Amino acid sequence: MAGYSRPLSFSERRGSVFSDELSLNTHSVKMSQQRPRGPPTPSMSTPAADFDQQLTGSPPPPPTPAASPGPSHSRPNWSSAEESEEVYLSELRQHFAKCSSPQRTRLLADLLNLCTSQQLSFVHQFVSPLLKKDPFTSLPDELCLRILSFIDDPKVLARASQVSRRWRDLLSDDMTWKNLCVKHDYQRRLSEVHPSMQLPPVIRPDIFPISHQDGAPTSHSYPGAIPQLPSITPGSLSLDGSSSAITTSRPKVKSYKSHFKQRYLVDAAWRTGGHNITRNITQDGGVVTSLHLTSKYIIVALDNAKIHVFDTEGNAQRTLQGHVMGVWAMVPWEDILVSGGCDRDVRVWDLKTGACLHTLRGHTSTVRCLKMSDANTAISGSRDTTLRVWDIRTGLCKNVLVGHQASVRCLEIKGDIVVSGSYDTTAKVWSISEGRCLHTLQGHYSQIYAIAFDGYRVATGSLDTSVRIWNAATGECQAVLQGHTSLVGQLQMRGGTLVTGGSDGSVRVWSLERFCPIHRLAAHDNSVTSLQFDDTRVVSGGSDGRVKVWDLKTGHLVRELITQGEAVWRVAFEEEKCVAMALKNSRTVMEVWSFSPPDEVLYERPFSLPQRALDAPVPERPLSAFSLDYGKSGSVMQDVEMLDAGPSTAPLQQSSTHFFNDDDENL
Repeated sequence: MAGYSRPLSFSERRGSVFSDELSLNTHSVKMSQQRPRGPPTPSMSTPAADFDQQLTGSPPPPPTPAASPGPSHSRPNWSSAEESEEVYLSELRQHFAKCSSPQRTRLLADLLNLCTSQQLSFVHQFVSPLLKKDPFTSLPDELCLRILSFIDDPKVLARASQVSRRWRDLLSDDMTWKNLCVKHDYQRRLSEVHPSMQLPPVIRPDIFPISHQDGAPTSHSYPGAIPQLPSITPGSLSLDGSSSAITTSRPKVKSYKSHFKQRYLVDAAWRTGGHNITRNITQDGGVVTSLHLTSKYIIVALDNAKIHVFDTEGNAQRTLQGHVMGVWAMVPWEDILVSGGCDRDVRVWDLKTGACLHTLRGHTSTVRCLKMSDANTAISGSRDTTLRVWDIRTGLCKNVLVGHQASVRCLEIKGDIVVSGSYDTTAKVWSISEGRCLHTLQGHYSQIYAIAFDGYRVATGSLDTSVRIWNAATGECQAVLQGHTSLVGQLQMRGGTLVTGGSDGSVRVWSLERFCPIHRLAAHDNSVTSLQFDDTRVVSGGSDGRVKVWDLKTGHLVRELITQGEAVWRVAFEEEKCVAMALKNSRTVMEVWSFSPPDEVLYERPFSLPQRALDAPVPERPLSAFSLDYGKSGSVMQDVEMLDAGPSTAPLQQSSTHFFNDDDENL
């Protein structure tokens, strides 16, 4: 056994062969032909890229940029390497290049078996970036867009657009943003916009215009959700829930991406941003009896017989004077305003000039409510128990609707039908053209203070604390909604959702499909004086001096909008603006909140980069990665501390001076 020698292992035998093959005369190598020291880095072309087969036998992927070496991507130090080592490595490269794929595999496996854990860790760190591959460089556009369609978070898409030009190209496809509009319930546009305001053309032939018919129907995840509503007639958004198309000077959006960006930034501003201005209306504590916000005006009526007209930024334009006592009802229609008050007169005003066009006389007591059925017809309800139909062009009374036994407190109009609520505990359904009562809705035990009508159902709120739902066609009571403990004086109905506010300080959201409550909001410490909601939010004002914004779907408190005063008289809002009339320091003040993003943010950056070929180099940093200064907009007041408790209370959020963060800029 003394002569026995252990056979060489495979590794040792292969090592001896390499030693023989790679024995070199270093003096025969010219120093002027030395190759760069060290193995190639991820940013250098490698010999392996020139071969048809990899370890698995599949074609090599195109090179992709790797992160710059850092603490976890350290390079070996070649400063102490000898010349012989460099020559040896040069010959080793040549030998490896001549090997077949199986030979390379065996060689690499043998070398890796000789490595220590630290060396294997280096190999892993070095090889890992080379194996990374951007799938979007090889997949077809349709499949890439399908993958992106599963992303719900717009901030993720914003970050993704900064990866490379290829990613930015894909995320500029408008179908991605159309799907996101559907997921976030942004199918509906904001307001109709002025046709003269246009965005610069976008250099993208595949961008689709926004259409109400595109995409699937609106879907909501909460009961009593709002279905798609028909178009609304021009007019105003007001404290009593009557609404119409608000036109703004916002440039017309051209793509789903622009539309999504506008809605997203406006919603973000409603949550934490926006900016406001405050105007003193009176030096004393005059009571605000009516408030309307239209596309051109903010109109405020007071109990001191004055009507103040402001532009939408809160700048005073004119004061309409003519009534001799308090103005208790008014309704605008484009540049026409109809008002009524304690002097029993109904007046028609030209809002452009401030001139009184007509004084309509006939009521024998205070005019308590007013609505318009079209541009030429106004209907007034009075404490004299009657309703009058007026032709505001000629100033003539077309009809008198008689039937109530007490003061007419509220009314609503849809088409040729007007419904009225009275202190005689009944509501009536009238035909305007026929001038007769179609149905008398009986069931309440006390005075009716509020009414809502969508053309099919009538909702009435009463001093008996209940809300009743009626079938307008038959006069049948469909449901009695109970839960309020005091007068229900605020109602608004949209689609399948009803929101009510009571003197008990609570706001309740009801499903009109199931006739059950969706949310019970402990909103105010005292009476709810004003209430309005849209597809997203509920805004309530109370006699506790607070204005609160609630999330319609979750019922959570979003924020408290204005600094606390002594009382809030009225609140009106549209998508990008909110106006609140409040009593502060014994003065009647108006706060105008704007949630509009800066105009330049909504302009789409022209898409001028050509589609990158799959084998084209990717820039170190795409152009989309550079931040843009869109400007800032902030609030001049701080949120006050909220003392609410319970599930309806949201944590206080500080007002932000930004409409969006860095991620939002790339939407």
